[in-house]
Amino acid sequence: MRVMSVVLSTWVCLLGLSVEGAQEPADPSVLTLERIFSQGDFHADGFGPARWLKDGSGYTTLEPSAEGPGRDLVKYDPASGRRDVLIAAARLKPTPNDQPLGIDDYSWSDAGDALLLFTNTRRVWRLNTRGDYWVFHRPTGKLQKIGGDVPEASLLFAKFSPDGGRVAYVRDNNLYVQNLADGTITSLTTDGSANRINGTFDWVYEEEFFLRDGYRWSPDGKSIAYWQIDTTGMSDYVLVNTTDQLYPKLTTIRYPKVGQTNPSCRVGVVPASGGPTRWMEVPGDPRNNYIARMEWAASSTELVLQHLNRLQNRDEVMLADVQTGQTRTVLDEREATWVEVVDDLTWVDDGKRFTWISERDGWRHLYLVPREGGEPRLVTPGDYDVIDLVRADVTTNQVDFIASPDDPKARYLFRGSLDGSTPARRLTPADERGTHSYQVSPDGRWAIHTYSNIEKPPVIDLVSLPDHKVVRTFVDNANLKARINQLKGKPPEFFRVKIEDGTELDGWVVKPPDFEPSKSYPLLVHVYGEPAGQTVLDRWGGTNELWHRFLAQHGIVVASVDNRGTPSPRGRAWRKSIYGQIGILASKDQAEAVRGLEKRWSFIDPKRVGVWGWSGGGSMSLNAIFRYPDLYQTAVAVAFISDQKLYDTIYQERYMGLPDGNPIGYRDGSPITFAAGLKGNLLLIHGTGDDNCHYQSCERLIDRLVALNKPFSMLAYPNRTHSISEGKNTSRHLYESMTRFLLQNLKP
Repeated sequence: MRVMSVVLSTWVCLLGLSVEGAQEPADPSVLTLERIFSQGDFHADGFGPARWLKDGSGYTTLEPSAEGPGRDLVKYDPASGRRDVLIAAARLKPTPNDQPLGIDDYSWSDAGDALLLFTNTRRVWRLNTRGDYWVFHRPTGKLQKIGGDVPEASLLFAKFSPDGGRVAYVRDNNLYVQNLADGTITSLTTDGSANRINGTFDWVYEEEFFLRDGYRWSPDGKSIAYWQIDTTGMSDYVLVNTTDQLYPKLTTIRYPKVGQTNPSCRVGVVPASGGPTRWMEVPGDPRNNYIARMEWAASSTELVLQHLNRLQNRDEVMLADVQTGQTRTVLDEREATWVEVVDDLTWVDDGKRFTWISERDGWRHLYLVPREGGEPRLVTPGDYDVIDLVRADVTTNQVDFIASPDDPKARYLFRGSLDGSTPARRLTPADERGTHSYQVSPDGRWAIHTYSNIEKPPVIDLVSLPDHKVVRTFVDNANLKARINQLKGKPPEFFRVKIEDGTELDGWVVKPPDFEPSKSYPLLVHVYGEPAGQTVLDRWGGTNELWHRFLAQHGIVVASVDNRGTPSPRGRAWRKSIYGQIGILASKDQAEAVRGLEKRWSFIDPKRVGVWGWSGGGSMSLNAIFRYPDLYQTAVAVAFISDQKLYDTIYQERYMGLPDGNPIGYRDGSPITFAAGLKGNLLLIHGTGDDNCHYQSCERLIDRLVALNKPFSMLAYPNRTHSISEGKNTSRHLYESMTRFLLQNLKP
């Protein structure tokens, strides 16, 4: 009983509770899972949503009302700080006895005399994009419901027409326009169904092209261009809910797995007053090509489309005549590997040219492309990557962009000339290291600036440009920073490690508070390693960073390394090296990095090395322990893909090609192929309701491990999605389970 009592005491202390269940006296220097996941001790405050007014007179945001419940919409003058309440929360009541509307988002009409409110929202796959919409008319104070007598929370993507007199929206996969003057509603499409989707997208377009809002008002307000997705002929994936009722409830999703039938996609233009749709004549099989982007081409007569082939190694930029439907290609971007869809296409010079991002010279650079076609002109020469275009203004000959030429872990604001005549200069101060993002005002004189680094939680302020002087601070998260500064131990430290071919990889490490180099410690490696993200960034890491510091307080050295193929600003060759070998090159780089660290850090016990990751990082963790069983003794794989053929077409085929063209790559990149190599301790974690990386992937691996008679542990979360966050206490339970497994097997 003595031993059991000690074990019990250890685990309740990890939870921040006494053995009797009462709260122990708080020690601000000690992290507990309760503090991280339940008490909210480390919550970071945010700001907004904020909007710059189009006339440049200031910005608006939402603030708690001093007069009662709800939030006021207020305007600030950036120079003076003058505050004006434009719309008080008390005016946003549907009836006098109601509470003010809870505002999730808002947008202004171009004239600024009407406000469109998004409220009562519901999640659709990843984001809350379905809800109710109301228009507040400032001159009259009238609050008008959009959509008429329809079920609550059934509208998507409502938007003002350019003249502000109408609102378009999507409901039940059809497009509608409501006249605000008389309330009449016109149906622009009538063929919407479970398989035919107008004005929004199916699962795979939303997940992998980040497309949700699927229509655009023309600049003159006379027409609407929209995507139509047809999922007829695709196979269904079925999610099974066995907990909410007596018999299982089935949810079907049209999900195209690698090499299988894709949705069909086309773009059409319909009169905003109603009438027939003119479909754009885009060449090729619409099921084996993608229209990944669509906008009006700085006019009401042409659209600009980004048309990708199925391999996604060719992006044809097309102009489409909305009267005839005819298309012509003005730019043909090709790669031997894959091309990235460009979100930074901005029209300049009265529509004569547009901005474009390309890696054609080995770096990710900004170009200007003539509307009529021709050779793109380089705007940002140099051996560095442009990460994001922030603003392009031909009237001032300015271009603002995010880059970090000297440190791939950071993100800074640069300003250059749009004609490329003068070198860009960094506007972010040299002493503010870390990750910076900006909402720049239309005139380029001001910016809402958010920044953090690995030691500092987010700060949000207003800065003047180009001097970057702080005018006022919106959020300093001083209380959070004070709590972090009280914690035992140091924040993560950055390092570089050289692998066998001489390549240096970036990494960070968290060491125990009482660290002594002469002692021996277990090592836990956090991995991701795919082209969708980096783990090694100089920014505040939130919950994961705190959990890693928690593990360090319990005697584990935690580290992370970015292998080649991650989207680090280190040039095209770095990023594209992973093509055709997802799971192969990355796991090799990771293993070589661990060997390098073991040689450099004598305090690492090579017999106590673990690895953990989520999604692609879960797959990487499996590849690590299966392929390198003598290097890694423990692994935790969360929400993973065990066989690349089980994932969707757009993502997996982008980086691996088609399975018939790369059978060896698909085989050798899939962890399940090497399951026989398992020697150590493995914990599999998956949500059974994961619509992204399906629970099927977990079950197939389980089936394989059973056939091989390999011992392992597993934890299934009923009906949880890819985030495994739904339901009471889920996140805390998940991290407690991982903590227990790691402490038991890494033995700090």
